[in-house]
Amino acid sequence: MTTIADRTSKKKWLALVMVVVTLVLLVYVLRVLDRAPRTDDAYVYADTIDVVPEVNGRIVELAVRDNQLVRQGDLLFRIDPRPYQDALTRSQASLVALDRQIELTQRTVNAQQYNAQSVQAAVERARAAASQASDTLHRMEPLLSRGFVSAEEVDRARTAQRATQAELSAAQLQAQQAAAAVSGVDALVAQRAVVMAEISLAELNLEYATVRAPFDGRVVSLKTSTGQFATALKPVFTLIDTRHWYVIANFRETELKGIRAGTPATVYLMSDTGQRFQGTVDSISYGISSDEGGLALPGGLPRIQRTLNWVHVSQRFPVKIRIDKPNPELFRVGTSAVAVLEPGRGNDGARN
Repeated sequence: MTTIADRTSKKKWLALVMVVVTLVLLVYVLRVLDRAPRTDDAYVYADTIDVVPEVNGRIVELAVRDNQLVRQGDLLFRIDPRPYQDALTRSQASLVALDRQIELTQRTVNAQQYNAQSVQAAVERARAAASQASDTLHRMEPLLSRGFVSAEEVDRARTAQRATQAELSAAQLQAQQAAAAVSGVDALVAQRAVVMAEISLAELNLEYATVRAPFDGRVVSLKTSTGQFATALKPVFTLIDTRHWYVIANFRETELKGIRAGTPATVYLMSDTGQRFQGTVDSISYGISSDEGGLALPGGLPRIQRTLNWVHVSQRFPVKIRIDKPNPELFRVGTSAVAVLEPGRGNDGARN
């Protein structure tokens, strides 16, 4: 018959075996976690942009609906183009009128230049006549003392020399006036450059009135309709870049040893735990916002709250995992995920 001592001894052995098994399982789990770090503190992420018009105007055509998938180049919406078309037409008309004005002004300038050249020719004639009169006077003056010429002839030669010199001075003044009267088209040409810039701006604004998708993506946060007045640089909706999907997984700093860009990873989403997706580590965050010691880091850094405040808890850093073949119907920004890093599988990249 089994004694109380025997039953107590069996219970002790059973408890000891359970403790040993528990320790073995704990060691095994720790080794597995050390070889393949795992976290359920993860979520799906994709790059997004705010779709903003670059011109003001009323939306006359809205070609998308909320949560619609669009392709690069697809029409998103169109702003009333009439004001910008009118501005372009007005600038083009100004250019035509200015070109006509430049043409007419150039004709006037040409006439002024011809007149200046004609006056300059008159100056040359006056200079030649003055030179000839001076030479004649210089030849006659020595002949007066010899009696070959009379004093009256010398006086007439002297008068002629003075007259031709005065005519030369008058012709030179006329040449200066004619040269000063020659204008130009430089100011009009500069004005033409301004009009050309206005045309370019009007063409650009007209192009901005039509907004198209810059990449394949999905429309979200659409809360407007046709007829709404759109303000430049104010978002109309958000566009998710569906070309690349990521999972942002927060791992403890003690688990990051040996993890680098290119490390293989396996992830699954909480919305469908039956599907597994392969990926690789794209990058590891080099900074997070810390609450300890009054440390204030620049804004924009990830902020991750610690769950315990009475023991020292390892800090967690975001690891960005790029998914190789995501399911476009399953991946949504913010979806909860589970990520497992596998540094021992495949060849890790050497990217930084």
